[in-house]
Amino acid sequence: MNFAVGFKPMLGTSQSMDNLEKQLICPICLEMFTKPVVILPCQHNLCRKCANDIFQASNPLWQSRGSTSVSSGGRFRCPSCRHEVVLDRHGVYGLQRNLLVENIIDIYKQESSRPLHAKAEQHLMCEEHEDEKINIYCLTCETPTCSMCKVFGAHKDCEVAPLTNVYKRQKGELSDGIAMLVAGNDRIQAIITQMEEICKTIEDNGRRQKQHLCLRFDSLYSTLEERKKELLQEIGREQEEKVQLVRELIRQYGDHLEVSSKLVESAIQSMEEPQMAVYLQQSKELIKKITDMSKVSMSSRPEPGYESMDHFSINVDHVAEMLRTIEFQTDITGEDTEAEGPGPEGGDAAGEEEHPEGLDAPEGTEDVGLRPKPASASHAGQH
Repeated sequence: MNFAVGFKPMLGTSQSMDNLEKQLICPICLEMFTKPVVILPCQHNLCRKCANDIFQASNPLWQSRGSTSVSSGGRFRCPSCRHEVVLDRHGVYGLQRNLLVENIIDIYKQESSRPLHAKAEQHLMCEEHEDEKINIYCLTCETPTCSMCKVFGAHKDCEVAPLTNVYKRQKGELSDGIAMLVAGNDRIQAIITQMEEICKTIEDNGRRQKQHLCLRFDSLYSTLEERKKELLQEIGREQEEKVQLVRELIRQYGDHLEVSSKLVESAIQSMEEPQMAVYLQQSKELIKKITDMSKVSMSSRPEPGYESMDHFSINVDHVAEMLRTIEFQTDITGEDTEAEGPGPEGGDAAGEEEHPEGLDAPEGTEDVGLRPKPASASHAGQH
């Protein structure tokens, strides 16, 4: 059904009134604010009924105001700016009324003798019957129409209803849908916020576990360095002892060689003596010295293989294999875990190291220590 919209001449202040009217529209019911009007902490306004509908949808377990039990507060998000509104146990009844907006609405209604959108409806005319206003709704065709179309026109065999009734019903349905969407958006926002907190907790726990892992490996490095230093000192001590013994033998052999060389020189000089009497006087003593020198035993020598240091060799293959089997432990009841205390949630996180199945799963995890995997039978025999 096509229809045309015509506008009659308006007063000079109609534009200002329309602008004012737009400022007095509730973002939930899309109608002019109905008293009482409540003002949110973010300075936006809502009908108290609309605010209560959103609040009830966002807090389904909240007790009604007439309940005898003491109810706790709740929260919802402003439909205009998404600011979180936290309420006390009084709910929306604890919000302050905006008397200024209520007074402006009263003045506007006094100045304008029509309800909301009345001007537009007064000038909504049927295209087929130009003098007829659109005042009924065809339920069969789902379109607004006029009475003449129902009596004589295309909708004479259709089921119709008053335009106002259908308008109010659909406005109510749209308002309920908006409230449901707003409540759903609040729940989704809460889930997003919770998952962001989970991500932050995972990052914090991962960073903490990396630091803990580095400390454990640094401790292993320190132990290896200390043991290496001890073994090097042991090699150094035996090396020094053997070198000193061999050098002492070298000194003894050197002293013997020096005495023997001097005795050879003396003997050669005596051999060159031309006078036999003088030679015989010196030769007896030289012969005795040479005989004594030849009898001196210089058999002290290092035994074969004395210079070898092979007995200081070590086999670290089994240690390296054990280090390669270092793995994260699944049993967190050891000393390290007990010393560090429970995780952020105060519970056992052994079963929570994998991805949680629900959003309410504990977010904190215990420190994970290092342990070697069980060695195979062959490795156990080697050790």
